[in-house]
Amino acid sequence: MPSTPVTVLQLIEQMAQRLEAAGLSFSDGFGQGTTNAFDEAAWLVLWRLGLPLDALDSVENQPVAPASQAQVAIVFDERISTRKPAAYLTHEAWLMGVPFYVDERVIIPRSFIAELLDDASIDPWLSDKTQRVLDLCTGNGSLAVLAAMTYPEVVVDAADISPDALAVARINVDRHQLAGRITLIESNGLAACPGGYDLILCNPPYVNADSMAALPAEFRAEPVLALAGGADGMDFIRDLFLTVAAQMNENAVLVLEIGHERAHFEHAFPHLAPLWFATYAGSDQVLLLTREQLA
Repeated sequence: MPSTPVTVLQLIEQMAQRLEAAGLSFSDGFGQGTTNAFDEAAWLVLWRLGLPLDALDSVENQPVAPASQAQVAIVFDERISTRKPAAYLTHEAWLMGVPFYVDERVIIPRSFIAELLDDASIDPWLSDKTQRVLDLCTGNGSLAVLAAMTYPEVVVDAADISPDALAVARINVDRHQLAGRITLIESNGLAACPGGYDLILCNPPYVNADSMAALPAEFRAEPVLALAGGADGMDFIRDLFLTVAAQMNENAVLVLEIGHERAHFEHAFPHLAPLWFATYAGSDQVLLLTREQLA
């Protein structure tokens, strides 16, 4: 009797078991687009088969030919043997449902600032005078793109020290047809930024040295320049606070992401009393400071 064909769902389940058997877990690298083995397996299987990534229910019972199963297996061989993040294999990641091109020149976009743009948490600090936005440490340009989409009346500067990152950002700005509103700037911090900003978004390198040393392989595949923040994770932020107020208009605000470094932030800047936003990850990842506080 002919063997029963393997379905898309069965193949995903098989590949999820492979990921789990290889010792991959959330702490070992998931979180760069997915949070569990099944979701990551679904992403990679559907991508390799050329099927819609958001419509598993409609294709789960579709049979997969042996040749296509072999192609899928090659992808998972690479994922497991290299520990390269899935987004670097597919060259695509999503933030708030918006697709972005990514490769090894940039970290995989995952900023919680995107959540705040999406749910309007920042809006009470803005007004009809909010015209100029800076996305500092833009990486692949995702926050700049999302800010331009969220606030159609603003123009955005997207700055990064890395020419490689800016090359990727250019791909995403052009992909979303925003070249007329987003200006890419190669800049060491604020050095080359023109100033006059009403809103500054910044997801800087903030990982402290001990945490950097303990990063799993998937995160070590990302550019160190975009992650490492010195002994306490605050090196970039210290430099930023020296000059940022001069770049801000009178009622401007800075929205700053610091990950799990709140204790280090409060130790480094005990005089500051920021507003802490509630996000999916809790209430200690992203903060807001006014120009007045920073001055």
